[in-house]
Amino acid sequence: MKSALARLIAAMILFFCVSALAQTTNDLSDAEIQGRVLAQKILEQKPADSFTNTGTLEIRRHDGTIDRLPFRFQAILTTTNWQAIYETTSEGYRVKFAVVHDANKIRLFQIRESGLVLSDFSFPLAMSDFWLGDLGLEFFHWPEQKILKKEVHRSRGCTVLESTNPNPGTNGYSRVVSWIDNETLGIVEAYAYDAQGKKLKDFYPKDFKKVNGQWQVQTLVMENVQTKSRSVLEFDVKKE
Repeated sequence: MKSALARLIAAMILFFCVSALAQTTNDLSDAEIQGRVLAQKILEQKPADSFTNTGTLEIRRHDGTIDRLPFRFQAILTTTNWQAIYETTSEGYRVKFAVVHDANKIRLFQIRESGLVLSDFSFPLAMSDFWLGDLGLEFFHWPEQKILKKEVHRSRGCTVLESTNPNPGTNGYSRVVSWIDNETLGIVEAYAYDAQGKKLKDFYPKDFKKVNGQWQVQTLVMENVQTKSRSVLEFDVKKE
């Protein structure tokens, strides 16, 4: 009797769990389900090998002044995760960000001389327009993902993906609309909107080059349309 009762209880728990999962899925539209699948595919991408690259971070302030800082990027593959390290020097101080991709989860850190410190996603790299969350593609981890349409954008066949933040902070994004290249799953362009729903940033890769049989981004541009500032990451990529 006890064994039969235990099996009955287990069966009832399983039934309610499956029902709850089905209900959750049923609450989503096809566009939302496909949006989650696409965001997951983007997050699953990683470099084929570890590598290091250098370049320049150019920051054009709203007043027209321009700073050019040396920049170093590392992609490090391990047995359990892969890491992206962004490093530059500003006003004599080393600025270092680490993005750790681990089992489809993301951990974002600002690295200080005293050790690792978890930072706000809107914390800027060397006071540029690139935020920690931008470099970590944090918005693809939001639960609300939705495909809006398919169209040609900047001469590439794209899927337009809307990522919505369920709990936007005062200084963060409320949503991001991205044009995803159908062939490479790379971002062709992305618009980020502030907590009030106003367009805040325009992000796009400018140049590509083929290195060792793989396409790599040479120039990344981030424009703040509200402050009229502009930051450019230019990598020293040698053409094959």
